[in-house]
Amino acid sequence: MTGRIFLKLIAGVLGLLLLALLTVDYFTTRVAKQVYIDSLVRQATDKARTLALLLDDIGAVGQPAARAMAAAAGGRLTLVRSDGRVTVDSEADAAQMENHAARPEIRQALAGEPGWAIRRSGTLGIPFLYVAAPCRGGAVRLAVPYAQVETQVAQIRAKILISTALAFVPAILVAALLARWISRHFATIMAHAGELAGGNFRARLAVTGGSEFGQLSRTLNDTAANLQRTVEQLQLEHSELERLERIRKDFVINVSHELRTPLASIQGYTETLLDGALADPQYNMRFLGIIRHNAERLARLTEDLLTLSRVEQKRQKLEFEPHSIGGLIEESMDLVRPIAAKSSIRLETELDAATPEVWCDGEAVSQILSNLLDNAIKYTPAGGSIVAGAYPAGRFVEVFVRDSGAGIPAEDLPRLFERFYRVDKARSRELGGTGLGLSIVKHLVGAHNGTVRVESRVQEGSTFFFTLPAEEAALPKETAVAG
Repeated sequence: MTGRIFLKLIAGVLGLLLLALLTVDYFTTRVAKQVYIDSLVRQATDKARTLALLLDDIGAVGQPAARAMAAAAGGRLTLVRSDGRVTVDSEADAAQMENHAARPEIRQALAGEPGWAIRRSGTLGIPFLYVAAPCRGGAVRLAVPYAQVETQVAQIRAKILISTALAFVPAILVAALLARWISRHFATIMAHAGELAGGNFRARLAVTGGSEFGQLSRTLNDTAANLQRTVEQLQLEHSELERLERIRKDFVINVSHELRTPLASIQGYTETLLDGALADPQYNMRFLGIIRHNAERLARLTEDLLTLSRVEQKRQKLEFEPHSIGGLIEESMDLVRPIAAKSSIRLETELDAATPEVWCDGEAVSQILSNLLDNAIKYTPAGGSIVAGAYPAGRFVEVFVRDSGAGIPAEDLPRLFERFYRVDKARSRELGGTGLGLSIVKHLVGAHNGTVRVESRVQEGSTFFFTLPAEEAALPKETAVAG
């Protein structure tokens, strides 16, 4: 690639130099010819004037004398009377020559001024440079073959062309070096462009100096970096879209499954009642109780879905105010105390005396605690205990709910806060769980700029932790989301 670029560049340079050489040749030839003709005219004029001074009577000069004077003057000599008749010519018979009164150079000489002209000789048939000067009784004319002018101009032209060509040699060498340098940079840039076209946006050019190539390299590197960031962002967004699509599909499947069971139960028992069991006191109340239980389950599932949707889409308006975390925990414990008492489960609190107030939405935190306490009661055996408390953790307060239940296997912990994920699916449905409680907890805690985690061992119980801001500065940037 570098070789092809170099050859194209050097060919272009040579073409420009050749064009320059032809231009120089054209103009120097014209100038050289004009300069030489002007010089030759002056010389011939001086010689003609000298001969005019030496001649007393042009009619007394014979052809041998005319030839001798022509040889001395270096040209063809013609003597013309004032009436235009040729008296003698060094190379032709004057008697055979026509009247020269109409010749431009003769006409000007007869008028008293030197004159010259270039034309083909009617006598000899070749072009001459004619120069005429006035003399007594007529005019003296010297003629130089124009071929001599062409020969001299050709010699001058050859010398100028050789000199110009030699002067171009350093330019050609410099152009070759420059073409080599440019071609190398162009080849590098083209290779880099090929990498970018092939999708390799991590490729970078070496930036050297502040030349235009250096600036172009920096620009291409910036372009590659921008493309790389754009592609990575698009890949990330594509992966996120794929993940959301998987979540959507799973969500639809899970919702359909969760709705199908209670709906099928309601439909089945309703049809049974309509088929005659309604009048049977042995079954009607039990079937109606089952229908009511599944209807309540559907209501809870619907409510949890709506709550989760509002929280996930940030459509639930949260009002952040300072609250006593101890008071929020006590209120939530009081709400579930009757349910715990049915199973002889002890409810206890552990509050660090140094625990500060928390900045939160009171209703949202009450929902978080209610979900965690409700879960703990469901999975804690009769006679067990549940402890809720809080302690300071820097700019946050960490709240916990600990139970003495069966615990959670380690392989289930990473997915515990996913929607509809259950460790014991059969038991969870039996207890009336929707599978959305912990997912709601995670999103509500996140809306408070907090985090949620769980620690558990099988047969040793579980502890759920979540954090709440202890100061207003720790709140999320948007402290309220429009509903």
